[in-house]
Amino acid sequence: MTDFPSGTASHHWDIENDDKNCLDAMTDLTCFLLFSQLGGCGILGVGIWLAVTQGNFATLSSSFPSLSAANLLIVTGTFVMIIGFVGCIGAIKENKCLLLSFFIMLLIVFLLELTVVILFFVYTDKIDKYAQRDLKKGLHLYGTDGNIGLTNAWSIIQTDFRCCGVSNYTDWFEVYNTTRVPDSCCLEFSENCGLHSPGTWWKAPCYETVKVWLQENLLAVGIFGLCTALVQILGLTFAMTMYCQVVKADTYCA
Repeated sequence: MTDFPSGTASHHWDIENDDKNCLDAMTDLTCFLLFSQLGGCGILGVGIWLAVTQGNFATLSSSFPSLSAANLLIVTGTFVMIIGFVGCIGAIKENKCLLLSFFIMLLIVFLLELTVVILFFVYTDKIDKYAQRDLKKGLHLYGTDGNIGLTNAWSIIQTDFRCCGVSNYTDWFEVYNTTRVPDSCCLEFSENCGLHSPGTWWKAPCYETVKVWLQENLLAVGIFGLCTALVQILGLTFAMTMYCQVVKADTYCA
């Protein structure tokens, strides 16, 4: 039996150990990316379904007409699938360039999300004022041609949240140039009920009502945000671990 020098045996052991670590990292990253791809497909599918069946659903802003729920879901789903695809190919091929690209793209997304959250809390008052002003402008597009998404969104919000207008039901008076509100503002819905007396309409302002609802569900929103951040951090960890293992393996083989 031939004895290998201790240094050679140790070298072979290190290579085998690195191969095992690299395989484990690739398995973890591939599983993560598989779920990401499925999630991206689901988000994209819901966005396309909304766009086809509901028009630009939840388009409430007159300044940003493309900022609809359908468009946001389509863009998000597509972006998630692209990033996941880059990472998946990088993991399968053990390609350093693709793995590093995946890590950088995911890191940029994470930092952008963190920046948006910080800016939101810093400029909450200014955002409130701008949002109310923009929503009031959007009321003038209610019921007009090509704005079915905005019309549907306001009808659903006023019906479900039992509110009327942005800050008051009188917001609609400027839209109709008369004492009238949409039928979705009525306590009991009927044809042209928005022409009746104010005593038959919801009085609560929609902006504050929705804001209170979000504050009451802040825990659920916070948990969702933390879970999203955790998933992204795991993705960054898996990607960097595998990248380091591939670099280390290439160094040993060189």
